Parts: sequence; structure tokens; C-alpha cells
Amino acid sequence: MNYLIRNFGRIAIIGGTALSLLQSSMYTVDGGERAIIFNQITGVQNKVIQPGTHFLVPILQRPIIYDVRITPRHIKSETGSKDLQTVNITLRVLFRPDVTKLPKIFSEYGVDYDERILPSLGNEVLKSVVAQYDASELITQRELVSREIQDALNKRTSDFNIALHDVSITHLSFSQEFTNAIEHKQVAQQEAERSKFIVMKNEQEKKAAIIRAEGEAEAARLIGQAMQGPGFIELRRIEASKEMAETLSRQKNITYIPSEGNVLLNMNANKHQSQ
Repeated sequence: MNYLIRNFGRIAIIGGTALSLLQSSMYTVDGGERAIIFNQITGVQNKVIQPGTHFLVPILQRPIIYDVRITPRHIKSETGSKDLQTVNITLRVLFRPDVTKLPKIFSEYGVDYDERILPSLGNEVLKSVVAQYDASELITQRELVSREIQDALNKRTSDFNIALHDVSITHLSFSQEFTNAIEHKQVAQQEAERSKFIVMKNEQEKKAAIIRAEGEAEAARLIGQAMQGPGFIELRRIEASKEMAETLSRQKNITYIPSEGNVLLNMNANKHQSQ
């Protein structure tokens, strides 16, 4: 017992050292990460470590952990168009490292490989592609320009073991003078379209008026032809007779005389019959 008490400090030091060595000999690789081992004697090992808890030799070895998930990065560049207009353009790049090439990536570019590679390649590709288009084409053919940039950037980054999953233009602007010129041009185009619409509208209204006038003239011609025939005259005579009869029927001192036979003879015949 006395021996343990006298050597407690020594035992605690030994135990703490052993625990520290055990902890330093373990490391964890989380999901979405990969690791490689750097050996102080032999250098970078070619094996890629999968997620999980692993052991290494303390002091002699140390883990290098990479995030292998898809990561966004924005690349800004100021370049010139084919018609010598200043263009400010921003790309959004979704990338990830080639997992099987992590040892090579670390040996050649280090942990911050994306900072060393993507900005320079992005600027190089942007300048070469944008210079092929006029400023107006960059606006009207934005999707095509973005696709060409992605194809060219894919070819360049594949040489550096970086895989691109998407490239898109998120910002595109020009000098203030050129922007004002575009706005004036758009306003002029809108005014021209409006004037064209007004002319077309007036033309349609003119055609409609001509068709309407021709229809009215045809109707008048047909009515005139109908008025010249005997049927129309007879109709007017009947209407006049009907109107005259209605007027006379409303008079109290008017007696109607049959149009056939002798009224006086009819009266005498009626008198003898009554006697």
C-alpha cells in the first residue's frame, strides 16, 4: 500500500501518457469526407481512407482529411467582348475532387487545391469564350455561352483531377454607357412595335369600313330593285287601303255601302216581306 502511495505520481504520469498516445493514434473520417495518410519518412501513401475510425502511428503519421462533397464556388472576372465592351461576369461552379486521385492532388496542390486551381482556370476560360461574342450576343445567347464555358472548363479541370457538376452564369453586366445604350435601343424597339401595331390596327379598321360600306351598298341596291317591281306597288296599295279602312272605321257617322247589288231594291224587298 505504501508502495502505491509513494509511486502514485509515477503511475498517473505513465497512465496519462498511455492514454494520450492511444488518443493520438486514433482519428475519425466523417461522412462526405476522405482521408490520406502522410508519413514523415515515406511521404504520402497512395491509399484513400474511407469514413470511420482508424488508427495510425503517432508522430510518424498524420491524417489529411478532404471534403469530397459537391461544393459551390463563385469565380468573378472582368474581361472584354468581341466588340471591345467591358464585361463583368460571375460564374457559379459546383465541383468536387476526384476521390481516387486525392494523394496526387495533395502532393501537387495541397489541401486548398480549389483556391490554387479554379480561379486561374476560370479566368482563363472566361476570357477566351467571352471574346468570341459581341456584347448583345452575350445577353441574347446567355445559355449557349454558359454551356461553352462549362465544356471548356471541364476539359481544363479534368487535367487537375477536379470534377465539375454544374457551371452557370450568375451575373453579367457591362459599362454604364453601354447599359444606357441598350436601354435606349429597347425603348426605341418598343416604340417601333407599338407604331407597327397602330398601323396594322388602322389598316384592319379601314378594311372593315370598306367591307361594311360595300355591304350597305349591296343592301341598298337590292332594296331598290325590289321597290321597282309590281309586287312592291301592290303591297303599298294594300297597306294604304288598310290604313284608310282603319281610319274610316273610327268615324261614327260613316255608313258602309256594299260594293255589289242595289241598296234601294234590297230595302223595298225587306219592306214587302215585313207587310
